[in-house]
Amino acid sequence: MSRSEGQVTRAFVSLASSLANGADVVDLLSELTEGCARLLDIASAGLLLADPHGTLHVLAASSERTRELELFQVQRAEGPCLDSYLEGEPVLVPDLAAATARWPRFVLHAQQAGFASVHAVPLRRGEVRLGTLGLFGTTVGKLNDDDLSLGQALADIAGVALVQDRALNDRDAINEQLQTALTSRVVLEQAKGILAQQGDLDMVGAFQVLRRYARDHNLRLTDVARAVTSRQLPSQQLLEHAKSR
Repeated sequence: MSRSEGQVTRAFVSLASSLANGADVVDLLSELTEGCARLLDIASAGLLLADPHGTLHVLAASSERTRELELFQVQRAEGPCLDSYLEGEPVLVPDLAAATARWPRFVLHAQQAGFASVHAVPLRRGEVRLGTLGLFGTTVGKLNDDDLSLGQALADIAGVALVQDRALNDRDAINEQLQTALTSRVVLEQAKGILAQQGDLDMVGAFQVLRRYARDHNLRLTDVARAVTSRQLPSQQLLEHAKSR
């Protein structure tokens, strides 16, 4: 994959700016997974976050099929992303077909979704394991060292976004911040469902409507989603705004 230094620089500047400006964490991490898909030699990316009990949840994904595959790993307790979290190390699978014995259900499901390779890197903040970042490819092949290093760097940014420095030595504070992110994701999924139904959209399109409205009105994505689910902000208003652009 051809990638310029300028592309990488712009991606990191955008993420750093979002962090500095207190961006909505779910919005930022969605942007991060999309950046992975653009910058690395992969088709899509997904981010799993652990709750205070160590159970993983899908927090962000660059495509709906990736979100569904990440969810499958969590539900079946099987897959490279789960193992990366448990081991705290990268799990690199350049050829999924060769890993059937290790993850039989996951491999079959991933292949049916069109994926041929998966590389998972741990999401952590200091010594604390937070989750994992999954990098999914539609062709067989290893990630080169530069791509793997960049993928880990993006995962490290996710860790910074999720856990603030002052919480690093306070497990309760870490758990509270992670739970806030997970709760925000639930609200976002509910709002997407409402918009998808009202606007006859798929979930990706519904997310784009939410994000566009939030950014155009300088609002936090989660706040807009919460207003939609509580009916304080009519879904039709967001749909009409999207059509006007």
